Amino acid sequence: MSRLTHDPIDVAAMLAAASQPAAGGVVLFLGITRQFTGAAETIELAYEAYEAMAERKLESLAAAARQRWPLAHAEIVHRLGVVPVGEPSVAIVASSPHRADAFAAGQWLIDELKADAPIWKQERYADGRREWVHPQPASTTGEPANQANERE
Repeated sequence: MSRLTHDPIDVAAMLAAASQPAAGGVVLFLGITRQFTGAAETIELAYEAYEAMAERKLESLAAAARQRWPLAHAEIVHRLGVVPVGEPSVAIVASSPHRADAFAAGQWLIDELKADAPIWKQERYADGRREWVHPQPASTTGEPANQANERE
């Protein structure tokens, strides 16, 4: 079941849920707080959400992925609150009989999550600055959503 959490994400539990007899491929994506964005040093990220709406969105995305691909399992867990460097803020797992569907579903889920979920990220830098970061839709940058969001 997709959900928000204020605790570290239990990746092992997600992989166990996705590792079903019908699944020949399991894909796990982790979005992790990186230390540097260009020359800026990040010390932590802070996430806030409109929680009721965000949880409904996570579950609807997982359900849509299950309808779009023959998945054995699809799940999204997103962390709220402060996430230090090196820790995951989002985890997506998808499993299917064949790997291509699991990879496609995982890519689609993270792109849709970044574009539509009411979850907001604040970068907190080593120099004391704080900045709210918003994903760029693909249509405003001319790049696929995943490439535009990678720079954030």
